[in-house]
Amino acid sequence: MKSATTPFAFVDAALDRADALRDDDDALRRHWPQARIVLIDRDGRALVDGDGGLHATNAVELADARFGMAPDDVYADAIFLGLHEGHAWFAAAAETLPEALPRIDLRSAATTWPAFESTVFAQARAVLHWRARHRYCASCGGALAFVRAGWMGRCAQCGLEHYPRTDPAVIVAVSDGTRLLLGRQASWPARRYSTLAGFVEPGESLEQTVAREVLEESGVRVRSCRYLASQPWPFPGSLMLGFVADAEPDTPRINDELEDARWFTHDEVGAALRGESADDGLLVSPPMSISRWLIETWHHAQSPPQT
Repeated sequence: MKSATTPFAFVDAALDRADALRDDDDALRRHWPQARIVLIDRDGRALVDGDGGLHATNAVELADARFGMAPDDVYADAIFLGLHEGHAWFAAAAETLPEALPRIDLRSAATTWPAFESTVFAQARAVLHWRARHRYCASCGGALAFVRAGWMGRCAQCGLEHYPRTDPAVIVAVSDGTRLLLGRQASWPARRYSTLAGFVEPGESLEQTVAREVLEESGVRVRSCRYLASQPWPFPGSLMLGFVADAEPDTPRINDELEDARWFTHDEVGAALRGESADDGLLVSPPMSISRWLIETWHHAQSPPQT
């Protein structure tokens, strides 16, 4: 298993979600004047401060000329994220932010910001995305009223309760004992390959998903697999469940899901991880992703012991 400090994004330094406070409106209102508020625009971007980090605003700043927002109105629609060092953190949608205010997308932030800031941004973006796309009851079509500090939608018509959606997906480093299986999508940068991944289907175990997805995407048969770690992936709302798998040395056969899938040697993967690939060599997933960590984990396990 992994250590407490992960080498990929959106896991470390998370807020204390303080679930009990979600039902305590009086306590949250007491926190509100000194709260940190993460504003997310319609494109899922967060505001940047003068040092290039996360700009967490507050109730006083909301009301000034730059924002022109009524703090009480923002509170009514804000989502309580949790606590950190005595301060409450909230997320709020801000679709009409002035264009002059600098902002950043989550992928860029994850490569440059400290773990705490990027993890807060990821949580805020994911839950606001869910809220924006789940305004009506899937059962009767009635409007949802959001309660529990934004973490539950209750249908005003039939009373059905709705909760934030997270889609589980497996992501797997597949090896035949000496080589690593990687695939690429047509939309990716040239020569970029990654570990195979796919969503869990209803009534399916994670192990079954690993075997099915690898076979569907590459034609390679998995013999066994083992879970290693997970990563929230708020693009828009997945949870990536990382596995390593042992497989038959089958020749990869692709369908319409991938542009290519192939086996790579230990040396080829090592060169890519060190940034030493030639112009026609392998490029692997960026360090922010669990895919990169799975590739590194496989490469390290296959490396001869240091003497």
